[in-house]
Amino acid sequence: MSGRLLKSTAVFSAMTFLSRISGLVRDQVYAQVFGASAAMDAFVVAFRIPNFLRRLSAEGSFSMAFVPVLAEYKAKGDAAAVKALVDRVAGALIAALLVVTGLALVLAPWVMRVFAPGFAPGSEQAELATLMLQITFPYALFISLAALAGGILNSYQRFAIPALSPILLNLSMIAAALCLAPRMRGWGYEPVLALAWGVFAAGILQLAFQLPSLARLGLLPRPRLDLAHAGVRKILRLMVPTLFGSSVAQVNLLFNTLAASLLMGGSVTWLYYSDRLLEFPLGMFGVAIGTVILPHLSGRHAAEDAQGYSRSLDWGFRLCLLIGVPACLGLILCAQPLLATLFQYGRFSELDTRMSSLSLVAQATAVPAFLLVKVLAPAFYSRQDTRTPVKAALASIAINIACAAALFAALLWLTPTGRAALAAADGRWLAALKDVEGAHALLALAIAVAGWANALQLWGYLRRARVYRLQPGWGRFLRQLLVASLAMAAAVLALRLQWADWTPWSWLERGWRLGVLVGAGAGAYAAGLLLMGYRPRELRGQ
Repeated sequence: MSGRLLKSTAVFSAMTFLSRISGLVRDQVYAQVFGASAAMDAFVVAFRIPNFLRRLSAEGSFSMAFVPVLAEYKAKGDAAAVKALVDRVAGALIAALLVVTGLALVLAPWVMRVFAPGFAPGSEQAELATLMLQITFPYALFISLAALAGGILNSYQRFAIPALSPILLNLSMIAAALCLAPRMRGWGYEPVLALAWGVFAAGILQLAFQLPSLARLGLLPRPRLDLAHAGVRKILRLMVPTLFGSSVAQVNLLFNTLAASLLMGGSVTWLYYSDRLLEFPLGMFGVAIGTVILPHLSGRHAAEDAQGYSRSLDWGFRLCLLIGVPACLGLILCAQPLLATLFQYGRFSELDTRMSSLSLVAQATAVPAFLLVKVLAPAFYSRQDTRTPVKAALASIAINIACAAALFAALLWLTPTGRAALAAADGRWLAALKDVEGAHALLALAIAVAGWANALQLWGYLRRARVYRLQPGWGRFLRQLLVASLAMAAAVLALRLQWADWTPWSWLERGWRLGVLVGAGAGAYAAGLLLMGYRPRELRGQ
């Protein structure tokens, strides 16, 4: 059981690794061509809005509601009923997305005022962001349909194609930055506008990439609008609460983007780059584990296999900690070397590296929590319990907002730098925050606190539901994890003390030192696990 899960997760992670590497190259191109500028801030905000809908559909609300219902239909063995469900879900999804996309295009100026109040209405930055939102928003339509295709393929154990499709986004964006952007200025447009067109093209490519695989399964949708269909109604009923439960991290990110637009210029972009590095462990492993485990848990629940269901959850929790704890330590200890090596070229300055590293360190403290949520949330959705995660989600969002407000207040009223900025701004706290370097890192810290709150609440609800029992060996596993993590931290810190400032070195010098740093940490972690008796076969679970 767990062996098959591990194999599927490994396949998904391997494909996602290729996507993350291409995403890294994409971000390096961004940094060198555009830097951390007001125009780049405008693009980040404009893209984050349709990307938020992508996260809801591809990794959140829609998938969490659709996959368990599809598993039910599959379990009955009626191929015609499965095809009918797919056709009608496609019809309902297209209809809803056309309405949302149309509204977004018309209301783009007002949408931008809500999500980026720091962009002065009528300013060049606000107008640029509005135009880019109108260009990028149709991406939400195409990528949500691609999510439908991916959910079907994943349910039939076809994980590679959906995991590879994000590479097309990265390639499209790289081509836009390198080939189209230089021409935009000659045509009288802001070069960063090229990125918006790259997003638009990527949505079409990602959908088209998955259609042949659906056709081979005989499940290429022929959209039918039938909201009275039982399966569609059930998905809609399940989806409404999951809009909150599965999207808490994205809602928090949107709030942080809104708040960052009120801070010093470049804050939105600094948060973007730190978030991109967090996407390596979360995207490669968290999304992979969550994507693979949801159809598996849904199948176990449909088959009324309570023991298999509990063992699968236990396997997922251990794997999340085995990956999440060293990833957390590595990002914290290597934040500045990572950012300097990967991005500090061209228009991305030493200041940008320092500011991005502050937010990376703050948010990386919650990497284990973010990973655990990728298993905890599917534990409820696989049982078609979409209400329980809403309680945790709403509390987490409230905690993020309250924590950010409290941290900003403490910065302005309890620190010398904050008090000086407040005095210079005649007591106007929003104007004062705009002059304080590093204020954006408090937003990252608030989202980390909210992440842990979400994970702990979900864990508490799961234990009270009595559908999960701890499997034997947790005490031994935690001791192994602790010793291995300490060994890793010691190895990395020893090298960091020798290589404190990475700014003067060339790309080649930074690159080999970063390789040594990461290799030493990974080697020490693996050696610590082995010396404590942990063996790779234990990844297969019970």
